[in-house]
Amino acid sequence: MTFASDISRRQFLATTASASVLLATTSAWAQNKAPRVLRIGNQKGWLSILKGRGTLEKRLAPLGVTVTWTEFNAGPVQLEALNVGSIDFGDVGEAPPIFAQAAGAPLVYAGATVPRPKLEAIIVPKGSPIKTVADLKGKRVAYNKGSNVQYFLVKLLQKNGLQYSDVQSIFLPPADARAAFEKGAIDAWIIWDPFLAAAQKTLDARLLADASGVVNNRAYYFTSRDFATKNPDVLKIAIEEINAIDTWASKNKLAAAAELSAVLGLDKSITELYLNRSAFGTAVVNRDILAEQQSIADTFFELKLIPKKLNLLHAAPVDLS
Repeated sequence: MTFASDISRRQFLATTASASVLLATTSAWAQNKAPRVLRIGNQKGWLSILKGRGTLEKRLAPLGVTVTWTEFNAGPVQLEALNVGSIDFGDVGEAPPIFAQAAGAPLVYAGATVPRPKLEAIIVPKGSPIKTVADLKGKRVAYNKGSNVQYFLVKLLQKNGLQYSDVQSIFLPPADARAAFEKGAIDAWIIWDPFLAAAQKTLDARLLADASGVVNNRAYYFTSRDFATKNPDVLKIAIEEINAIDTWASKNKLAAAAELSAVLGLDKSITELYLNRSAFGTAVVNRDILAEQQSIADTFFELKLIPKKLNLLHAAPVDLS
């Protein structure tokens, strides 16, 4: 082999090695910068306002994150979607996550609202002979099974000297429960806003008791453990943007009522009643909030509503130390 050919061979090998390093570096960069997607499952309502404004998409765009939205009619259905891996994030009441976790769903709590006890209540027809919670003994009480109002009912009855078994539980989704309420097929209905405000405004329903002093009635934002581990920056921004909507609404209730009215297709007087008794604010979960969820889980286990005892201290994607 000549000296010149030896030089050419070494140059070739060096060039090949440099190209290999460049390719590996480019590949690593591409993996780090690969497009990400936040798949949100939402119930028609508060998150619909965030969706309509597009502020979340603008915040996430510099991170290479796109957002998709899928609307659901109830929290438990959203949790099923999370369990099968079709969404990454959603909103739900207090109780549905407990049932989902008992069934093995990989959910964690990404955020929680401040307490909002006035947004759920038990109502009766205007002319009902039922005057106190104690009068519910033996009566037909309708509510959505597995929802936040089921836990509210348990604690409300206990506070007034009754047991969960002292009433006849009639499991009905909101639309069917409203129809049964109108026909007199049930004696009382436990429901949340805006269905609650609609019943008060359009059916002249009488509020027997709301959740004040009974339960906190927070709303929760959930995700999966896998998504939380890989995308903490995305979740942080999502909670910040939801809280921004809360902050705006707390200072502009009439405008918020008008916007929510358009989203829900309800008269503005209904959404005004709803928002005027609401509390606003969303943040990441902490130990105290998880302790509230633990209390719900323990209560449901004692009532044999879930098959196993849960430990929820691991159920947040943030450091709780």
